[in-house]
Amino acid sequence: MPVEIRVPPLGESVVEATVGRWSKQQGDAVKKDDVLVELETDKITVEVAAPADGTLGAIRKNEGDTVGVNELLAEMEAGAAAPAAAEEGHVASVRYEEKAGAAAPAESAPAATATATAEAGSADAPTSPAARAIAAEHGIDLASVRGSGPNGRVTKEDVLKRIEDGRTAAGAPQRESAPAQPAAPTAKPATPAQPAAATPAPSVNGDRPEERQRMSRRRQTIARRLLDAQHSTASLTTFNEIDLQQVMELRKRRQDEFVKKHGVKLGFMSFFTRAVIGALKTFPRLNAEIQGDEIVLKHYYDIGIAVGAEEGLVVPVIRNADRRSFAELEKEIGELGKKAREGKLTLDELQGGTFTITNGGTFGSMLSTPILNPPQVGILGMHNIVERPVVVNGEITIRPIMFVALTYDHRIVDGSEAVRFLVTVKQLLEDPINMLIEG
Repeated sequence: MPVEIRVPPLGESVVEATVGRWSKQQGDAVKKDDVLVELETDKITVEVAAPADGTLGAIRKNEGDTVGVNELLAEMEAGAAAPAAAEEGHVASVRYEEKAGAAAPAESAPAATATATAEAGSADAPTSPAARAIAAEHGIDLASVRGSGPNGRVTKEDVLKRIEDGRTAAGAPQRESAPAQPAAPTAKPATPAQPAAATPAPSVNGDRPEERQRMSRRRQTIARRLLDAQHSTASLTTFNEIDLQQVMELRKRRQDEFVKKHGVKLGFMSFFTRAVIGALKTFPRLNAEIQGDEIVLKHYYDIGIAVGAEEGLVVPVIRNADRRSFAELEKEIGELGKKAREGKLTLDELQGGTFTITNGGTFGSMLSTPILNPPQVGILGMHNIVERPVVVNGEITIRPIMFVALTYDHRIVDGSEAVRFLVTVKQLLEDPINMLIEG
């Protein structure tokens, strides 16, 4: 009896996904826990794995299709050694991984059967399921791939880089496009079909190559939310500059002791987070949201910290940030940033938030106007630190200056309130001892 592969639960409030790349094709032999297909949600990519050994049968959903929870994706025939639990209606096991970024091109459709070389190599080093699947498609020995993940773990990106390096070395840097549609339930072609518009094709004059890439579900969501933010809020941005001399001297003076005691460095984000919380307590409308014709003032402080990931910006949230010490903030900010880069953030870590901080300075930005993250009504933009000449006590001196920007929803936050909020952040950072005294 065929085993049904269905869309698993996708997380709280997530009801649909987009079918991504099929790692296996109809008729392929699969082992238990082999990744069959990727499902793209707004936030993360869900890997659907085989529940048993067997053969993949009819594929019911093609790449790009929108599917709902429990919708039929494919069927497979369980092998003789398949576990008894593999029966009709069984939902395939699931892994959650961050989708690889646009810098890693989508691969072409897999060959008729997966090679055994990659499976043999995977026994010698820790690998992700996606890495094993892609390596199997391209006949790559995983033992020859250097892992960049924790404990030398070979990631999907490592395998994709190995493939790209191999193409470049062979003098064929041309990038392949998204996989072809799954084959019909007839005999499989010996060579995977390549869509006519798949590879960059030269125009009439032969010197203007183009390439089309399907926009990922997360990128579509980012685009939609940014437009919604512009259309549904009365956004305005105010600016100021902060002299970080005292913060830098405090960090330098206490860094060794802090690291020795807490096992983590004292960075800038904990200072900015505490300064923002202090200002939010003074100006609570910036920690609110609009619901219909009511203003909901929130007396808790869940601070979102924007992190640049491969596929796009994500904003993991630190819950009850006002109750965290500097060390606790630094540890959680570091852990969330690492999980974002490795694609291990959960949906719960990405939901909610009452105010957001984004740091464009890590990329060298001098000044920008951040966009609101609705339903939040405030976002603080940090920028790079530059030594600038300033006047202090009537004398010109060089100080480390950062420009900061506060974007706010003018529907409930007045301009004077926003300016004073930013001035409060400035004052707390220019005299950071106050934050330490207040705990």
